Amino acid sequence: MSFLFRARVFLGKVRRRLNWRKLGIFAGSLLLFVIALEFMKTGAGALSPILTEWLKVDNPINSLGFGWLASYLVLGGSPVAASALTFLNESTINAASAFAMISGSRLGASSVVLIIGFIYILRGHERGTSLITGLLALVVTASVYLFALPMGLWLIGMDLPIFTPEMNGAAGESMLVMVLGLPVEFAEQFLPEWALFLVGLGLIITSLNLFDQALPELNLEDSVFSGINRLLYRPLVVFFLGFTLTLVTMSVSVSLGLLVPLSVRGYIRRENLISYIMGCNVSTFIDTLIAGVLIGNPAAASVVIVQMLTVMLVSAVIILLFFGAYERAVLRIVLWLEKSRLRLIVFFVSMVLIPVGLIVIF
Repeated sequence: MSFLFRARVFLGKVRRRLNWRKLGIFAGSLLLFVIALEFMKTGAGALSPILTEWLKVDNPINSLGFGWLASYLVLGGSPVAASALTFLNESTINAASAFAMISGSRLGASSVVLIIGFIYILRGHERGTSLITGLLALVVTASVYLFALPMGLWLIGMDLPIFTPEMNGAAGESMLVMVLGLPVEFAEQFLPEWALFLVGLGLIITSLNLFDQALPELNLEDSVFSGINRLLYRPLVVFFLGFTLTLVTMSVSVSLGLLVPLSVRGYIRRENLISYIMGCNVSTFIDTLIAGVLIGNPAAASVVIVQMLTVMLVSAVIILLFFGAYERAVLRIVLWLEKSRLRLIVFFVSMVLIPVGLIVIF
C-alpha cells in the first residue's frame, strides 16, 4: 500500500469527520485573537511607566528576564510575545528589547511543561515521559537561544532593509481597525486604559485555548505516520515533522503533546525528540508573526522574522554538522537531572531565580 494511497484514505476520513462545531470555534478564536490585539494595543501605553520606571525593563537583558517570568504567570509564551510587540508598537521598548522579551517568553513556556511534571512528582507519581519531555524541551530551547539570541540582537542592531519591510494597504487596514475597534471603544467608556491591556491579555489567552479545542484529535493508527515510521528515525525528517505540525496547528502545545504517543508507540526514539523540539521551536512563532502583521508596525513583524531565522539557522547547523555530539550532551544533562530529586529541586528553583535576577540586577 503506497504512501500516496494512505494519504488519500486519510484525507477522505478527515472530510467525513468534518466537525462544523470545531470550525465555528476555530473562526471565533481567530476573531477573538484579532480583537484581543486591539485591546492590548490601546492599553499598552498606560503600562509604560510600570515597565520603564518600576520594573526598569529598558534593555535586552532585563527584557529577557521579564518575558521569561511573565510566561510563568500566564502559563504560556504566546500571550507574552504578543505583549512584547504591543509594547514595541507604543515605543515602550525598542526592537532589541522586544526580541529579547520574546526569547524569554519561549524559555518560560518550555519551563511551564517542567513545572507541571514536577507537581506530579511531588504528588507521588513516577517520573514519566512528560518530565523527560519537559526537561528536553527546556534544555534544547536554552541551548539554541544561547547562540540565536546574540545573533538576533546583532542583526537587529545592523538595521538591515530586509528586516524593515514597508506595509501597504492602509485603506483595508483602517477598515479592519474601524470594525474590530468597536468593542475597544465600548470598553473604554467603562474601564481605565491600563485595564484594557489586561482584558486583551485575557482574551488572547482565551483565543489560544479555543484554538486548541478546535483542532482535531489525531489518531496515529489512522494517520499517514503508520506507514512511514522508518523515516522518523532520521533527525532531519523529525525536525520537519515538528516544524510542520506546529505550523499547521499554530499550537506548540499540540505538537509537543504528540511527543508522548509518538514515542510510546515507537514512531520516534527519545533521541530524536531533540530534533522534533527544534522544529517546533521554529514554527511556534507563526502566531506571533501574525500578531506582528496585524499590529501594522513594520518593526514588529521584523523582530519575529529575525527570531525565526536565527533559531532555524542555529538548529540547522546543529542537525547538519554535529547532531550526534549535541544529542549525547543534551541527553546526558537531562538524565543526570532526572535521576535525583534534589537536583530537580535546585534546577527548578534556579529557573525562577535566573529571570528574577536578570530583572533585578540589570
